[in-house]
Amino acid sequence: MNHKQFRAARKNGYRSGLELRVAESLDEQKIEYLYEKVKIEWEDLAYRTYTPDFVLPNGIIIETKGNFVVSDRRKHLLIQKQHPKLDIRFVFTNSRTKLRKGAKSKYAEWCIKHGFLYYDRIIPEEWLQEKGKNNHEAFIKFRGTKVKRR
Repeated sequence: MNHKQFRAARKNGYRSGLELRVAESLDEQKIEYLYEKVKIEWEDLAYRTYTPDFVLPNGIIIETKGNFVVSDRRKHLLIQKQHPKLDIRFVFTNSRTKLRKGAKSKYAEWCIKHGFLYYDRIIPEEWLQEKGKNNHEAFIKFRGTKVKRR
């Protein structure tokens, strides 16, 4: 993303040009959504919260990614394990991007391997048309056994 796109995204309250384009697409289609309004608690070596980019009216959680770094991949695997009922899907700038320099695997292959749905650049119409209702609370607690830390 160039500096001009980044400034435009920031000016409109988004963190990336991809988030801005997805929001504009949803607005054009008159689809209601929540932008960074839900927090999901998850456990790593500490208790953390994850704020997904978009939550659709049907409850589907959308995470937009330009760069899908190893820490994000690890986080999403832990969240998937700790919150198996959440339907988290990815919209990539380019799902054919390699996971890291020199890797053979791509973002798309990682998603397939780990059971995440994905798409490039936009939220596909079929995701928007899926039945369901957003029943997510503003804060989704970690439901496992919390380990007491010193």
